[in-house]
Amino acid sequence: MKRVVITGLGALTPIGNTVTEFWNNSIKGISGASKITRFDASKFKSQIACEVKDFTPSNYLTHNEIKRSDLFTQYALYSAAEAMEDSGLDLTTIDPFDIGVIWGVGQGGMETFENEVRDYTLGDGTPRFSPFFVPKLIINMASGMISMKYGLRGINYTTVSACATSNTAIMDAYNYIKLGKAKVFVTGGSEAPITPASMGGFAALKAMSTRNDDPAAASRPFDMNRDGFVMGEGAGALILEDYDHAVKRGAKMYAEIVGASMTADAYHMTSPHPEGIGAAKAMQLALEEAQLTPDQVDYLNMHATSTPVGDVSELTAVKKVFADSPNLSVSATKSMTGHLLGAAGAIEAILSIKAINHGIIPPTINLDDVDPNIPEGIHIVANQALEKKVDVAMSNAFGFGGHNGIVIFKKI
Repeated sequence: MKRVVITGLGALTPIGNTVTEFWNNSIKGISGASKITRFDASKFKSQIACEVKDFTPSNYLTHNEIKRSDLFTQYALYSAAEAMEDSGLDLTTIDPFDIGVIWGVGQGGMETFENEVRDYTLGDGTPRFSPFFVPKLIINMASGMISMKYGLRGINYTTVSACATSNTAIMDAYNYIKLGKAKVFVTGGSEAPITPASMGGFAALKAMSTRNDDPAAASRPFDMNRDGFVMGEGAGALILEDYDHAVKRGAKMYAEIVGASMTADAYHMTSPHPEGIGAAKAMQLALEEAQLTPDQVDYLNMHATSTPVGDVSELTAVKKVFADSPNLSVSATKSMTGHLLGAAGAIEAILSIKAINHGIIPPTINLDDVDPNIPEGIHIVANQALEKKVDVAMSNAFGFGGHNGIVIFKKI
């Protein structure tokens, strides 16, 4: 089997529009939450979100790219461009059929869908839909447009597994390279869910925080006063590469992917299994593939979204796998970024890799009073970043429908 390394990173997040800015703000414990500016949310139960800031598409994308794409695709193109540049790939020296794109998107073109349907329903019933309606809406268009922008003719598709989506995409790219089906992949995920229908729908599920008067403190994983997640948006991109190919071209390597796994809870449409059975099994399988023991994992970037049920379920699963491992430190970076749904795994993979590179673990902010229902014996990095040697980092992602996706990164 081939070895797989990461040779490029790109990010567009609520706390930074480049990987460097994103990383620096994460270790400072900066919150990206504020009142929603994208639309008038004054009548909504949840009026807060972690929006991308100071992003002007015309500064980075062509007129045609903007005209033909929903915001989630624009985010994908932006982050992929940073990752491609960071990788130093010379596309003229590589067979384009050896480079693929596997991208993750949970919802797709929600803004496009809402705008087009609203214009139709407010009209006289004449179907005056844009010819770009369907191309902008469908979730595979991000991977398609990345491939078109760079002429990448290898394996190309989009994964959908709700909030586990990005990890699914990364895992698929990893497996295809291992099998020798490609030399390089652009992978990751993007999401643009801060729209009236998306916000209203999640609020109706009672999944979102309504701490509208204090947005920066609203996302508070593991805290006994948490009341739901804060919606986020953005994208994260990673360049995965065959190790031998990377060595041959003298590429820098951020880390190696050594294990990945997926399982299903088979339990509930929106709630995780209360005993964390599926999540625990996925972590165990990933460790087995990586040929690692639990005590060799230094850092776990948890899925922890700040929901009352989800955080306890995940830590219960962690306890099953890691027991009281004295080496493991965990944190929940959604406390700063909010929950990017299909893009969450991608940006959290980037933070996991940067933790390996810099020996710093980003904190869980807003953790004032730990929920007494949380199992004891797990070291949560609370409120301030922790300097610690990180050789192995695990990144968890779980999604509605019971999807569990785990990826393990290791220092080269």
